[in-house]
Amino acid sequence: MPASVVPPSHDHDHGTAPAGRLPAVVLMAGSCLPVLGAVLLAPVLPRMQDHFADVPGSAALVPVVLTVPALSLALLAPFAGMIVDRLGRKRLLILATVLYALFGTAPLWLDSLHAILVSRVLVGVAEAAIMTACTTLIGDYYSGELRDRYLALQTMCASASATLFFVLGGVLGAADWRAPFWLYAVGLLLAPVMARVLPAPLPLKPGTEAEVPLPRRPFPIRRMAGICLLTVFGAVVFYTVPVEMAYLLDDLGTDSTSAIGAVTAVASAATVLGSVLFTRFTPDRRPRLPALLALCAAGFLMMGLADSLPLLVAGAVVNCVGTGLLLPSLVTRAMSLLDYADRGRGMGLWTAAFFLGEFLCPLVLLAGKGPAGGLAPAVALLGVTAGGLAAALLLTTRRPAPVGSPESAQQ
Repeated sequence: MPASVVPPSHDHDHGTAPAGRLPAVVLMAGSCLPVLGAVLLAPVLPRMQDHFADVPGSAALVPVVLTVPALSLALLAPFAGMIVDRLGRKRLLILATVLYALFGTAPLWLDSLHAILVSRVLVGVAEAAIMTACTTLIGDYYSGELRDRYLALQTMCASASATLFFVLGGVLGAADWRAPFWLYAVGLLLAPVMARVLPAPLPLKPGTEAEVPLPRRPFPIRRMAGICLLTVFGAVVFYTVPVEMAYLLDDLGTDSTSAIGAVTAVASAATVLGSVLFTRFTPDRRPRLPALLALCAAGFLMMGLADSLPLLVAGAVVNCVGTGLLLPSLVTRAMSLLDYADRGRGMGLWTAAFFLGEFLCPLVLLAGKGPAGGLAPAVALLGVTAGGLAAALLLTTRRPAPVGSPESAQQ
């Protein structure tokens, strides 16, 4: 078989499985840090807008304060992956976590909106390194079903923490729009714990150093391209409910903040449920990507056609159960394509694809609102697109697909 299609061997690449659950807990906590940046400031944007009302262009710049870390993360995660492979996962993770705290708390003392934007770009740089290193270390420490379980748990923790951070941002923001930035200081508490708890990963199991080395294998860029393209679309699907739910509720005449919070919590719980379900399936019995995309599509169609609050919530629950299954399916598939030496770069590319999808999500829905005739029809149109992609992937599984294509990536 050509080197580009030889399945990577993972029997020799997890030499440092740590004892106990504390290292996994620390990695889950680290994985939640980029989520904090994505949702923490949403409740205080209006007050921040008022504070900088006299700054030219503030109407556009203030919302970017929330979204620019995701764009920065998407652009820089591949480079973070290269650094992870060259300099080491643990060292970069600790340094990035400290920088995350320093850059994240900088707006507490900055009076310039443009300086705050620069600090937010630097937060995204730190987040790129943190997310790439955490996911790579999960792949280094664990293998098989245990690895898949922890990758699903990563999704579960991120979804649950998003709701928590949203609430904390609202509570702290009631006092002052700067107050939520104090939460970034958690990085200074987490970094020493990472240094103490996480072992240095090794490419080989103890006692295998004398074995015949595995043949060198080129980085599987074509195969990673396929799964990364699917991940960009999957991230758009994943973030549509949390990003657009408040607007969909408003269109139905529900503008109560408590109602919006309750519906958001229900949707988040559905995502967690999907991640839990993922861990209950054995690898050979897990739903395939076409089925998961079809489930997400069904939820979008229900939401897009909803004329009442119960139907909208039901559609969101269906969709979020699907996304809770979809995300770990994508990341475990990406991880399975990578050997130890490639894992940092590979997960950097995957992380970039996911956060690029997060950044594009509101833009995709905004672009669809005009042709579709509103936000709800645009969500339904996204559902039709997801259903079409599911059908295309299902059809291609019946015949060999070109290596590196999105279709081959899901097989």
